[in-house]
Amino acid sequence: MNPALTKIGAQMSNLTGVRAIMKDIVETLQASQGQELINLSAGNPLILPEVEQLWRDATAELLASAEYGEVVCRYGASQGYAPLIEAIANDFNKRYGLNLTSRNILITPGSQSLYFYAANSFGGSASNGELRQIVLPLSPDYTGYGGVCLQPEALIAYKPTLDIDAANHKFKYRPDFSQLAVSEQTGCIIFSRPCNPTGNVLTADEVNKIAALAANYNVPVLIDSAYAPPFPALNFTEMQPIFGDNIIHCMSLSKAGLPGERIGVAIGDEKFIQVLECFQTNLCIHASRYGQAIASRAINSGKLGEIATQVIRPFYQNKFAVLETTLDAAMPKDLPWFLHRGEGAIFAWLWLKDLPITDWEFYQELKKVGVIVVPGSTFFPGLQEEWSHKHQCLRISLTGSDAEIVAAMQRLAKVAEQVYQRAVVSA
Repeated sequence: MNPALTKIGAQMSNLTGVRAIMKDIVETLQASQGQELINLSAGNPLILPEVEQLWRDATAELLASAEYGEVVCRYGASQGYAPLIEAIANDFNKRYGLNLTSRNILITPGSQSLYFYAANSFGGSASNGELRQIVLPLSPDYTGYGGVCLQPEALIAYKPTLDIDAANHKFKYRPDFSQLAVSEQTGCIIFSRPCNPTGNVLTADEVNKIAALAANYNVPVLIDSAYAPPFPALNFTEMQPIFGDNIIHCMSLSKAGLPGERIGVAIGDEKFIQVLECFQTNLCIHASRYGQAIASRAINSGKLGEIATQVIRPFYQNKFAVLETTLDAAMPKDLPWFLHRGEGAIFAWLWLKDLPITDWEFYQELKKVGVIVVPGSTFFPGLQEEWSHKHQCLRISLTGSDAEIVAAMQRLAKVAEQVYQRAVVSA
């Protein structure tokens, strides 16, 4: 007999977005029976030797230090490990000309938890009974935003405008400021930059415009910078983090080689940081102190920043170039396919305009030829209206080998050609 769940229990026991199809992917891999599958679905970063060595060295330093027992064998402050907070403040103050103090920084167990704190602190039912909205200003965006709100009806996303370069089969999403609404009913705004799943980087002007709209109502803007500089610096186009009175800069060390340690960072005005810290204190006390201790060493030494720009960024930028070049060569020129401009992150985003079948069905067709990607419709959390574009996109991970990416894109091109041809014949 299944347990009797509360409304929140039922909601939180359901998987959302890409996590909902991972079960199908796992079962496909297990049932492959010797068939070679190219799995380009994962968001798990590859283990790069230089990055692993950085964390081994930091661990060795911690083990040899007198503070090891204090770090691992004792509880700490909910705000985070003081040397890590100091390291981040010093690094950002020097790097970006800021005046951060310890009161501007919170360390969390991964950035996903940070969005959970914020979504439920600033969004949902207010004390007066009104529903405060969690706004995603540009859809598609990170699928995890769909699972962080305890009141799903509070989440609202806006369709973008599409900047299309038809001749070169490229496109880019941009915020539609004619539709984006911020009001007294807005609780907070969240978006990723660079974006998972599309690789999109909102311009500084776009970010400042969103922040200015929110500032009119004292609404916090959480910028998910899990792929941004200074680490992991997975931006392939020039960009700088943007800070402001109502901006909470949200970092993660997952793509910098520490996904297993769950280290997230919030940087912002003290009034917002205090709210999030209290939420964390009630929920889980504090993040892993071991991960924080080795992170402080990697940041203070300058090695994390160096490896981000010299190893992590060029590795994935090259992967995107391989994918882009292969698609340009393999895809029929007369098909309406468009690759989102590769501006950052560890994914490529492909739009198959007027796709005759759904993205889920196309995903199934790709599995038949030994290729696994992620259907794009899982990346539109909070979008209320129906939009055919949602079912015409695919997220492709850059975590395969060069040879795997080439083979997978060549097979994808053949499947796409067959799918469009079948539609013409049956029409």
